[in-house]
Amino acid sequence: MSAPSYTVADFDFDLPQELIAQHPAPERSGSRLLDGRAVPPVDRVFRELPDLLDAGDLLVFNNTKVIKARLYGAKTSGGAVEALVERVLPGTQEVWAHLRASKSPKPGARVRFAQAFDAEVLGRCGPDSGLFHLRLSGDPFQLLEQHGHVPLPPYITHADEADDVRRYQTVFAREPGAVAAPTAALHFDEALLGQLSERGVEQAHVTLHVGAGTFQPVRVERLEEHKMHSECFEVSQATVDAIAATRERGGKVVAVGTTTLRALESAARGGGLRAGASETDIFITPGFEFQVVDRLVTNFHLPRSTLMMLVSAFAGYERIRALYDHAIAARYRFFSYGDAMLLQRR
Repeated sequence: MSAPSYTVADFDFDLPQELIAQHPAPERSGSRLLDGRAVPPVDRVFRELPDLLDAGDLLVFNNTKVIKARLYGAKTSGGAVEALVERVLPGTQEVWAHLRASKSPKPGARVRFAQAFDAEVLGRCGPDSGLFHLRLSGDPFQLLEQHGHVPLPPYITHADEADDVRRYQTVFAREPGAVAAPTAALHFDEALLGQLSERGVEQAHVTLHVGAGTFQPVRVERLEEHKMHSECFEVSQATVDAIAATRERGGKVVAVGTTTLRALESAARGGGLRAGASETDIFITPGFEFQVVDRLVTNFHLPRSTLMMLVSAFAGYERIRALYDHAIAARYRFFSYGDAMLLQRR
């Protein structure tokens, strides 16, 4: 039977403004957790997650590290420029970045950022690209760490603060390159990770550098007309082996976050999970055939977003609508600094 045909409007919902979390919970594992496997769903606290998993299950995390990707500066003409670095090109002083200015800088223009370093505009990253190709006057990672700001999502209204440096980062972040946090993993602290290990729940990692495109709205009504942004990811042989061992012993593969799910399902395209590094523009909508992930830990997502489509594909469209209705009625906190839910693949 063919999957129902959906439009972007099918993934819209009304969210009270006050439910958009502006700050994280006082404790990472003190967030709320909606157990969406049960009917009706069960309201829990995130630190109860070990009770919902079994010995032999495998949690897979995204170990990307958020860089201080937002920069403020000025053109030599004096016009203000705001940059959001999307990608650092390996082994170079070059980056791709979104630029906001009264007039787009031309190739050859120079921008002074943070009154500390210069960047030369090399041009656009492509004829239809919204990204600019820049060459910085030093190592990008060092300059961003020294002079950049935490790239908080557009719906968080405060300027980045010292606490955001710590809390908009997972406790196991290792590989720098993301401009948005893998937010489902923000709920894990060292104590909770230890409890999961004691219960016999295994852990593995992938790397997917989350791009700013994760916040972009879908601007077409027909899903098949939407073009996904591309992101770099890597799945190690150790993770492939851990998933195979989990399958062998009858355990469940639990992806922590949609970024982890996208990396795993991308690595399994074409049949069979394979290790390696690549790029993915995978667009997961209802009707998608999942190959790897059995359960998903995820935050609550923006209306009309590709991530709403992804979770609807995973748990079922009607199921997600019911869970979101419950979450809004029960005053769950939404989006990056908000609460989480646990989903079962339909």
